[in-house]
Amino acid sequence: MTTILEQRGPTGPDPAWHQVPADEVAAGLGVDPAVGLPAAEAAERLAASGPNRLEEAKSRPPWRLFVDQFRSLLIAVLAGAAVLAWVVGDLVDAVVIAVVLLANATIGFVQEFRAEQSLAALRSMLSPTARVRRDGSERMVPAEELVPGDVVLLEAGQRVPGDARVLVAASLEVDESALTGESQPVTKHTGSLPGDVALGERTNLVFAQSVVTRGRGEALVVATGMGTEIGRIAGLLGSTEDPPTPLQRQLDAFSRRLAVLAGVSVLLYALVGLFRGEAWADLALHAVALAVAAIPEGLPAVVALTLAVGVTAMARRGAIVKRISSVETLGATTVICTDKTGTLTLNEMTARRVWAAGRGWSVSGSGYVADGAITADGGPAAAGADLADLGGVLRGSALTNDADVVDGELLGDPTDGALLVLAAKGGIDVARLRADLPRLAEVPFDSDHRLQATLHPHPAGARLYVKGAPDALLERTRALAGPDGEVPLDAAGRAAVAAEVDRMADEGLRVLAVASRILPADAADALAEDLWPAVTDLALEGLVGLQDPPRTQAADAVAAARRAGIDVLMITGDHAATGAAIARQVGIEGEVLTGAQLAAVDDDALPDRLRGVGVVARVAPEHKLRIVHALQRRGEVVAMTGDGVNDAPALKAADIGVAMGTAGTEVAKEAATMVLTDDDFATIVTAVERGRGIYENVVKFVRFQLATNLGAIITVLGAQLVGLPAPFTALQVLWVNLIMDGPPALALGVDPTRQGIMDDPPRPRGAAILPAARLGQLLLAGAVMAAGTLGVLVWGLEALPRAEALTLAFTTFVLFQIFNALNARAERQSALGRDLFRNRALWAALVAVVVLQVAVVQLPVLERIFGTVPLAPWQWGLAAGIAASILVVEEVRKAVVRVQARRGER
Repeated sequence: MTTILEQRGPTGPDPAWHQVPADEVAAGLGVDPAVGLPAAEAAERLAASGPNRLEEAKSRPPWRLFVDQFRSLLIAVLAGAAVLAWVVGDLVDAVVIAVVLLANATIGFVQEFRAEQSLAALRSMLSPTARVRRDGSERMVPAEELVPGDVVLLEAGQRVPGDARVLVAASLEVDESALTGESQPVTKHTGSLPGDVALGERTNLVFAQSVVTRGRGEALVVATGMGTEIGRIAGLLGSTEDPPTPLQRQLDAFSRRLAVLAGVSVLLYALVGLFRGEAWADLALHAVALAVAAIPEGLPAVVALTLAVGVTAMARRGAIVKRISSVETLGATTVICTDKTGTLTLNEMTARRVWAAGRGWSVSGSGYVADGAITADGGPAAAGADLADLGGVLRGSALTNDADVVDGELLGDPTDGALLVLAAKGGIDVARLRADLPRLAEVPFDSDHRLQATLHPHPAGARLYVKGAPDALLERTRALAGPDGEVPLDAAGRAAVAAEVDRMADEGLRVLAVASRILPADAADALAEDLWPAVTDLALEGLVGLQDPPRTQAADAVAAARRAGIDVLMITGDHAATGAAIARQVGIEGEVLTGAQLAAVDDDALPDRLRGVGVVARVAPEHKLRIVHALQRRGEVVAMTGDGVNDAPALKAADIGVAMGTAGTEVAKEAATMVLTDDDFATIVTAVERGRGIYENVVKFVRFQLATNLGAIITVLGAQLVGLPAPFTALQVLWVNLIMDGPPALALGVDPTRQGIMDDPPRPRGAAILPAARLGQLLLAGAVMAAGTLGVLVWGLEALPRAEALTLAFTTFVLFQIFNALNARAERQSALGRDLFRNRALWAALVAVVVLQVAVVQLPVLERIFGTVPLAPWQWGLAAGIAASILVVEEVRKAVVRVQARRGER
């Protein structure tokens, strides 16, 4: 017989598994479920299908990580300058530029290598072992050795090791939130399903990476590894590429402009030199000097170090950045698309509301610990006698329950865990209650009946407790329990109960009803074998509203994002009402859409349709990808947060994906560019602030270094045009760009984040790092430097020896950088404000610059290398006074800008 396995292949997912009766699935896979696969057959299938694990993305080897650091236009321009210097025989400059390139690559390599090593420590993929039936006996096997046709045995708390068709389901419920986003466990059964149904509704299948929360079961493995639903989603990741970060786009554009500027400057210089008959050798050396002056050689290293400092700081705050260039992307984020379950919420069911005897109660606290209180509506925290009305609800919640909570850790179904904690908050000693009232018989939860019943001893015989869906229990209820006994449940009473159910549902709560019935001893004995006939004539004890509660810090994080001009969009696989309720609690505003409504909108209209939307519910992974792409087409910088497998494609496609390190699946971590080790949504806000601060610091040192480069270009070109000797050698220009500018630029890169930065709107996606206004400021600064340097050179050539005049001009230009660094710290505010001494690293760098320049000018050994001569103290004072002029000019300009801004506000 040709089996389905042979027809479909050993790992291929078959969308019809849910449509086929279980016995036909077993026959098609060539296995008797009562016996399981023979060990030899399992070994053959393992050889054919391969290990039961997902294909991991190939990590870049260290050499590739290092080579990738050179993939930048700015790096290419610098490499070109080094080659040109080598060709014309200027080996010193060529070597210095090469050393700079190697230093930059080393910095980036070390940080990215550390990030990959940190992520390796977070990996915890498939179940390490699986309990299977082979050769007629049960055994534990490594999960990687699972094959299609294996019969797996499932119990509460176990992780499902592969996609499988359910064969036996005894109150079997499975948490599939990592796959579907649905926070409620799914009840499983063995019957076949007609037609093609959605993944979350294939209730006769269990899926890899889902967790059994209740009951037990047996299932026949139909797909493993990349053939599972998780594998299918992981495969989607291969179709998306890492988008360039905003900073990468900015620096690439900046590099192209610099390359053009350098080329034009060198060409102009060469034309003037040729017109004057300058020798080719001298012309080539001076052209190299000008090319070096036009390019900020230290910029790549400063960018790399600034990002590295940001990465290190973020790691200390709970965020691991996998790609160093992505660290600033969150600073440009305009929309955060966030999953609900486990990201905004705790992924821990919690009782929030109780209704009994016509009265409502609120429940505080969250998670599976009994911290919190039950508070009567309009009254103080309920305690002691005040809880008498809730006695039946609390006892019923604790007894119709198969879960346990040990030291805050849940063993079993999340709903049962929430009910246990509710009972504990109401003063019930659950362990003692269970010991005093052992279970005599039960009706397990069934998806058809939608209720669970248990029988316990009672002085009058036995007491039946029932919990389940309100409508299922109300059909079997005749009375309403109260402090004074039972009251018949008439039409008005049923309407009051229905109204309370609707009220809780509108708040996004999952509502359960608890009822009871006292049975005489003889009836209890007769029902011990079959309790179902007794599940009637019940007295309603009350209602319980449950919810997966928001994280305590989520609302503050959402509010901070809104203040920063960032929209937060919840994308969840959960029901619309549940998503809307959580959105209200955490402060997410906007319309609620469903995946079905989203699917009805074409791609062209989707970007505009998403305006004003706060929640998109009941989504599939494909919907998430459409949303991210639509927002990007609208010009948004999109961050996507999540922890489930279903989040992975969107995490990969977003400008930056943020995965949860503790609760997140490995697929999500692999897809993301940043992993939160603390799973704290609030960490994202910190990352946004840090990203904005990093970008501002990048702008600061770009302004600082480019002003220097423009000053050097104008100075060198100006000297050539007016017939003055070249004011700098190529080595002196490198000295300014690397040594004199390098330490201050590095210090600017770690400038403390500006206060109030999170009150600013996000910078536009296409915003240039050098807009026209900023470039005008830098041209003004460069002109001031050139005027001061050439002015002192003209004066020096008349009053001093030529070597002394050139040294004085060189020193003046270097000292200009001291005041230029102070100017760069604030674009509009005064450099002399209260933050003047806040950056101690900058002042240390400036002192070091002065000391090094003194050494170059005054020490004989360095004089020979740099072509300088000693200067007298009064000459140093003259150079410093002229250099300070740039600070005066900038303070005047900033004052004018502030006055104009105030007039514009009026």
